This record gives sequence, structure tokens and C-alpha cells, in this order.
Amino acid sequence: MTNTLARIKREGKNFEIIVDLDEAVKFKKGETSSIEAEGDKVFTDSKKGHVASESDLEKAFGTTEPNAIAEKIVKNGEIQLTQDYRDEEKEKKFKQVVNFLTSNAIDPQTGHPHSPERIKNALEEAHINLKNVPIENQIQDIVSSISKIIPIKIETKKVKITIPAIHTGKAYGIINQHKEDEKWLDDGSLEAVVNVPAGIIMDFYDKLNSVTHGSALTEEMKNE
Repeated sequence: MTNTLARIKREGKNFEIIVDLDEAVKFKKGETSSIEAEGDKVFTDSKKGHVASESDLEKAFGTTEPNAIAEKIVKNGEIQLTQDYRDEEKEKKFKQVVNFLTSNAIDPQTGHPHSPERIKNALEEAHINLKNVPIENQIQDIVSSISKIIPIKIETKKVKITIPAIHTGKAYGIINQHKEDEKWLDDGSLEAVVNVPAGIIMDFYDKLNSVTHGSALTEEMKNE
């Protein structure tokens, strides 16, 4: 267990709590439903041991209950990440990219997939700076960079989608990152063509069906 600080500034004052790092990150991502402040204390300066007064807590958070305050600080404030944690997360993201490209990319000259080792070497040679966003949101930039080192192409599925007007708002965010073309119809519905990496096509369909309650019409097209 690694403890760290989570902090926020409210009503002109700094508030800090000591929390378990892994649990805090999970809570901020919405993977858990609660978080506890170590020692049940809220500080204005944890290094000096200055504990926040009940009046300041009530004014800033509307409560003096430490764990309720901890939830607000972790959710809306800043978690201090250790270097070890940053390095571990970077390594995880790197492995995710290697796995994604091994499963979804081919050498367009041979039609065969690249080995994990070859992809790993290309990523290192290209000095790829991975962002803290989902892999699919940055994969095109990654492929563009390493294509200068190895011949590589993402295998994709081209799909024509028609989304009823009532669901276009929520569905647009899902299709936008893969969108090649769009046309708004007279009844307010949206007709779009997307190009989705083959390895995540089922996940894409699941997300689309979830927000449209299965009402979106999809038709796979041939890639030219």
C-alpha cells in the first residue's frame, strides 16, 4: 500500500488528505464507489500537521465528515502521483499499444502481422510519447510516427451507420473519432461512415448499441 496526498483549493484555502494511491486513482476513474482519508483527518498543510478547522470544512465542503470530504477532494482535486506509479502506468500503456498493434496492424507489403518485438523496437526508435488517453484515440498518430520506421497499416472495418435523431447527441461522441463522412437527414437522423480498427469493432458496436438502445442501423462496407 502506497499513501499519497490529494489536494484541492476551496474558499481561498488549501485542503489536503492522505489516501491510498491505488484506491484514490480507482475512485477518480469511477471504478470504486468510496474512498477513505487516512487517519480521518483533513489538513491545510499535511507536512506541518496543520489540521483544517471544522468551520473551514463546513464552509468549503458543506460537511465535516472526513470520508465525505475525501471523496470530493479526490474526485475534483489533484492526486499526487509517485514517480514509481507514473513509470508503472507508462509501461502498462506501452504494452497495451504493442498488443493493440500486434492484433490490429499488418505489414501492407506482405499482408502479415508484425511481431511484438518488431513493433516494440519501432515504438522505441520513434520515441513515441504516449498520452494518458485511450489507445484508440491516439493510435493514428502512433502509426503515422512508426510508419517512417516500418511499413505498417491498421486493419479496419468500414461501416455505414444510421442513427435516429433522438440518439445522435450521445452517439456522436462514439462515432466521431472514427468518422470518415457524415450526412444529416431531413428528419434529424444522422448517416455516417466510420472506419474502425478491426480489433475493437465489437466494442464499438457495444458502445453504439448501449447509447442508441439498439436502434442504430449498421451496414459493413468494403474497404476500397
